[in-house]
Amino acid sequence: MELNALLAHPVALPSLPRAVALLMTELGHEEPSLRRANQLIGTDPALAARLLEVANAPAFQMQRQIVGIPEALALLGVAQLRTLVSSAPLGTTSRSVPGINMQQFWRYSLNTAKLARSLAGIGHHNQIAAYTAGLLHALGELLMHLAAPDILLPINALMSPFDMRRAKIEQRVLGYCYGSVSAGLAQRWQFPEVVVDALQHQSAPLDNNAYEPLAGVIHLASWRARAREADMGEKEMAVSFPGEVGLMLGYDIDMVLQQDPIDWTVRPEASDYMV
Repeated sequence: MELNALLAHPVALPSLPRAVALLMTELGHEEPSLRRANQLIGTDPALAARLLEVANAPAFQMQRQIVGIPEALALLGVAQLRTLVSSAPLGTTSRSVPGINMQQFWRYSLNTAKLARSLAGIGHHNQIAAYTAGLLHALGELLMHLAAPDILLPINALMSPFDMRRAKIEQRVLGYCYGSVSAGLAQRWQFPEVVVDALQHQSAPLDNNAYEPLAGVIHLASWRARAREADMGEKEMAVSFPGEVGLMLGYDIDMVLQQDPIDWTVRPEASDYMV
């Protein structure tokens, strides 16, 4: 399936059931907490994407595009937000998307977002944009598995969707990778250019003619999160560390690991995470 056909394919990206349930409880209060809503939506890539899509719609006639969840929440009324959340399709099982363990996907996406925000902070880049891009960076993988699961079977037989080599193999076999799909979705949803560029060039940030630092931040954050999913040890991480990307940003491997906000001694379920 070609990229444009894939992007035009109607699919419903599944949301984290616990996040949706807690959000509906919060939004049922007389005075819902936007801070609590921000925390919950910030754990769910699909719900965050839908919120930002609505906030960036022409109906709001904003002079600038909305890049983060807090600002998007401030635009929507409680009734509109309740409708958005209640209509979210749920990933009721870990296999709601063929070929992808959704609990692992939610955990990995949230870890990448947290790492991206932290890395952006030490480099004085936009932390809100970094968190958004990190949270949504792999949505393209969901669309690919939902719209064309058969073409991904040979790739899935070779490696996990969370393998560090995944983008290169997809690019070689399909002519595009999940990053291109994520960027295409973000562009259709009228997201800010800084987020679209970061998603588009996340897998090979140095190949972009106009280097976008945020793409490098997402690259390093996803490297660290994928290393975790692969249970890599120190030697394996040292060998696989994308040093050229780190050099462009002024980060070495120790700096990246020091920004790691996750307690690696435990592996909680994705539903237990909080922003």
